[in-house]
Amino acid sequence: MTVQTLSELFRAVVANGRQDCLLHKIDGAYRPLSAAELAARVRGFATALDGWGVRHGDRVALMAENCPDWATIDFAILSLGAVSVPIYSTLLPEGAAYVARDSGAKIVVVQGDERLDGLLALRDEMPAVARFVAFGCRPRAGVDELDSAIAAGAAVDPAEFERWLDRARPDDLATLIYTSGTTGDPKGVMLTHGNLCSNVTTCCRILPLKKEWVALSFLPLAHSLERTLDYAYFYAGIAIAYAESVQTVAQNLLEVQPHVFGSVPRVYEKVRAKVLENVEAAGGMKKRLFDWALAAGTRALPKRLAFEDPGLSVRLADKLVFSKVRARLGSRFEYAISGGAPLGKELAEFFWAAGIPLLEGYGLTETSPVIAVNTPQDVRLGTVGKPIPGVEVRIAGDGEILARGPNIMKGYYRNPEATAEVLAADGWFKTGDIGELDADGFLSITDRKKELIVNAYGKNIAPAPLENDLKAGRWIAQAVVIGDRRPFLVVLLVPNFEALEPWLKSHGIAGDASAWVEDERVRALFQAEIDRVNARHQRYEQIRAFALLPRELTLEAGEMTPTMKVKRRVIHQRFREALERLYSGHDPDGKP
Repeated sequence: MTVQTLSELFRAVVANGRQDCLLHKIDGAYRPLSAAELAARVRGFATALDGWGVRHGDRVALMAENCPDWATIDFAILSLGAVSVPIYSTLLPEGAAYVARDSGAKIVVVQGDERLDGLLALRDEMPAVARFVAFGCRPRAGVDELDSAIAAGAAVDPAEFERWLDRARPDDLATLIYTSGTTGDPKGVMLTHGNLCSNVTTCCRILPLKKEWVALSFLPLAHSLERTLDYAYFYAGIAIAYAESVQTVAQNLLEVQPHVFGSVPRVYEKVRAKVLENVEAAGGMKKRLFDWALAAGTRALPKRLAFEDPGLSVRLADKLVFSKVRARLGSRFEYAISGGAPLGKELAEFFWAAGIPLLEGYGLTETSPVIAVNTPQDVRLGTVGKPIPGVEVRIAGDGEILARGPNIMKGYYRNPEATAEVLAADGWFKTGDIGELDADGFLSITDRKKELIVNAYGKNIAPAPLENDLKAGRWIAQAVVIGDRRPFLVVLLVPNFEALEPWLKSHGIAGDASAWVEDERVRALFQAEIDRVNARHQRYEQIRAFALLPRELTLEAGEMTPTMKVKRRVIHQRFREALERLYSGHDPDGKP
């Protein structure tokens, strides 16, 4: 069944009739919500929205964590032909109010007391908002409760609801997704029903998604990757289990035993670091066994990638070592998807060597979001796969990736100037990413065009490959390479604190991080990591100085986006003094 609107997609969910359509944790155990129950709640809330005057094209904002109510609210908004405006649940009140104000949201639905209090305090800054609806909150005067609204609308005439669904057209605006904003204010990306459905149906044709499967959803649904993934799960008839939080994913994987899930590279980096740290802590024979198994798995990568028998030694490595690693993903695990940021080739090789298929894809919010993806039938590590059917990709003269297809956004909301900068009249969209297409059609991403470093001698340097190389080592959790208009590169490094703690103890180094980051023995350890990376690069790409940061870069501090991309502009400002010290201590050739 092909769907062209999200209303048709919702009908497919109802027709599927799955008893465990959605799974969420209540009182310590995962409980199912059937497709029929979801449909009843969607009809009830759609009726409430209609009664409050929500009409075709009106915007309704939603600020909540991943949960069954997120899907309920989203489908209810869409069923009326209204526009769903997701807000990251982690945004500060000022950021959330900006999205509600800029979108002209008529109603804001909020989960949680803290979020609601923050938005109510800024109510005057959102003049178009006529009503707040809350769930997971204590009662407030003047704020409607979600469950009460759903119950009040439960008696809606099913025929009337079906007529609402019939009104949706592929070209209708479905959602405004505000970009996470690594530079400047977020912009509202206008995606139509047709944009999203083209992406969902195409991806479901090329990726194995079986009706009997269960998926775990834990990336924020306000982000286009998880949003489209969940729509794809719905379309394929897969049950969706919602993680309690990113912090509980490891536990929820064992409870849910999912077949598939998607995540950003930062999560996979942490998993790999934890595995390697446990191996180091075990030491002795266990470490030698793991090193042997990893080497065997790496040699067998061509067979792993082709899903062929990897040979006797790897089958033995699977039984003795990798089965224990895979067990942390659950007994039913089939594959995982990576997107939202570049995945280092070494990181991908680690998981594939261990028999854990990790399929990297590529896209942007503006492309609904998938442009290209590796599939089990066609995978090449170090690339983001081939463009999906129906999407054209070409490389501009300056290396920028251009894309055209049914998934390309309508434009930026109330921002024709920004739209004209990236979207040509003939439909080609400028991604802002630099990349290459190989002879077989696989796409590789080099860097963000705006993040390319042009040093003082006019050399172009892509920071992402250097940063990924650094993070591939055991000791480094985060890395930010700096050097625009400078004579040489420097880097800000965040240690892998969990891995480093035993090493510090074994070397008699005590005190808090602000003290030991300056210890010469610690600095020598990280200099060795930089030397390892520098050996792979030309002189002008080599890092000449570094500073260790005593804490992680975080979303809460405004240094990372919700999808864990570094906000370089913020980093430049926040660590300006440290950067100036790095440059002042070296001559123009980078020598101390």
